[in-house]
Amino acid sequence: MFITLEGIEGSGKSTQITAIARWLKEAGYDCLTTREPGGTSIGGQIRSVLLHPANDDMAPGTELLLYVADRVQHLETVVRPALAAGKVVVCDRYFDATMVYQGYARGLDKKTILRLHDLSCGGQTPDLTLLLDLAPEEGLARAWRRIASDDAHAAESRFEKEKLAFHERVREGYLDLARNQPQRFCVIDADADTQTVQTRIETVLAHHFEIFS
Repeated sequence: MFITLEGIEGSGKSTQITAIARWLKEAGYDCLTTREPGGTSIGGQIRSVLLHPANDDMAPGTELLLYVADRVQHLETVVRPALAAGKVVVCDRYFDATMVYQGYARGLDKKTILRLHDLSCGGQTPDLTLLLDLAPEEGLARAWRRIASDDAHAAESRFEKEKLAFHERVREGYLDLARNQPQRFCVIDADADTQTVQTRIETVLAHHFEIFS
């Protein structure tokens, strides 16, 4: 099974993915957690280019193709081998992030983005996508608190420096995808403490695995 986490900056994906992995292991599943961009050695190098705040003049098309390059490497060397081995793969961001950030927010043609995904990645789709939904103002406030206390996060703050309107388009893009694909998406209210959000996610996971086991 292929599970993805999506959401705006500061929505808590990195925190919750650890709790999800623990829940899956306790339930008896062999689980692999990963992320995009940067889930591979090559992807880590691409990530450093994509997220570095100095690269604020990056063209939207360049940004799109770098994300696709990272995803191809990630699928071929990490995700697909793990799925073939019978593992549950949980990924922090995937193709939906590309659709909303480069499509809805940057304004690139969504049909072109989808076609590129089909051509380069065989249209690989998650079985379940957990969308951690949060108001952009709150998400950015959380993100900047984290950046202020961690140099590693400060070196990956290019998107946090975008204007609020950009992040509002990202959120609306995610919610639009969720409305149009309710069979795959589950929207989780992330405007709560970590434990409450974790409980909400675990309720969804329990229901999902009961149906599909």
